[in-house]
Amino acid sequence: MRVVIAEDNALLAQGLRAMLEALGNEVPAVTEDAESFVTAVLAHRPDVAVVDVRLPPTFTDEGIRAALRAREHAPGLPVLVLSQYVEDTYARELIADGSGVGYLLKDRVARVDDFIDALHRVAAGGTALDPEVVRQLLAAGADPVARLTERDREVLAMMAQGYGNTEIADRLVVTERAVHKHVGNIFLKLGLPPEDSGHRRVLAVLTYLGAPQRPAAPSPGP
Repeated sequence: MRVVIAEDNALLAQGLRAMLEALGNEVPAVTEDAESFVTAVLAHRPDVAVVDVRLPPTFTDEGIRAALRAREHAPGLPVLVLSQYVEDTYARELIADGSGVGYLLKDRVARVDDFIDALHRVAAGGTALDPEVVRQLLAAGADPVARLTERDREVLAMMAQGYGNTEIADRLVVTERAVHKHVGNIFLKLGLPPEDSGHRRVLAVLTYLGAPQRPAAPSPGP
């Protein structure tokens, strides 16, 4: 797996590089500012990018805005955001931009295995959202999920974190069939067709987080 890193903290950046390369991944570029990151993405076309939210010169939201710019030039680029806080507005926009998105809080990534698992999920087109990120984004506007039961919300919150039905069943100590039923109920209550497909899971998560939904591209003709 080819990974481009955007992180201005040299110690953390080189630590991530060393860890990823030790696990057999390739890191063709480590950048410390937004412009260099976008340039590196276009030059190396990585399988996934790891981006810090705060980058020079203002250390506010350059990183996440750079991720959005990179996805304009490289549609579908999987992006895993690392941050010390939740940047609300651009986080929603990045999530709404499509699948292959992760958002983890640095001080809550306690295990290397968890980080690598999240990185692989994002690279494969899935989602990996820290529970605290989900909580804060949900707090900004949860009206679309008012019809969901408490268990529905638990299942949907885990879907937002990137877990599949089997993993959700294990964590909630219920059967996979029960989870499948909840997923179907969630789709119905959110006005989505009741099919357990990846695209509908993403739409359900976007609704849950209050992010704008972009219409799917039309199917190609025969």
